[in-house]
Amino acid sequence: MGFVAWVIFGAIVGWAANLVVGGRDRRRQGCLVSVLVGVVGAALGGLVYRLATGQSKTFDFDFPSFGVAILGAVVLLAILRLVSGLGRRPSDRS
Repeated sequence: MGFVAWVIFGAIVGWAANLVVGGRDRRRQGCLVSVLVGVVGAALGGLVYRLATGQSKTFDFDFPSFGVAILGAVVLLAILRLVSGLGRRPSDRS
């Protein structure tokens, strides 16, 4: 995939992952953050896919790649929210 395709794919995946993770404290993230979460999440999803199946995953514009990328981005967002939640004091959480 070319650079522009990765940016578009990352934006779509990051947006979809943010919708999936959701929650009461869901913050709107900017376009750049969505792209970064999508691209890093796709790489993380590919790594998890490779570890689970022993096969490498090529990311094209197809539904299996989209699913693996969203899974990785959801895991990434969950980890980021868990880590950012640990840094808050109990009185700050609502």
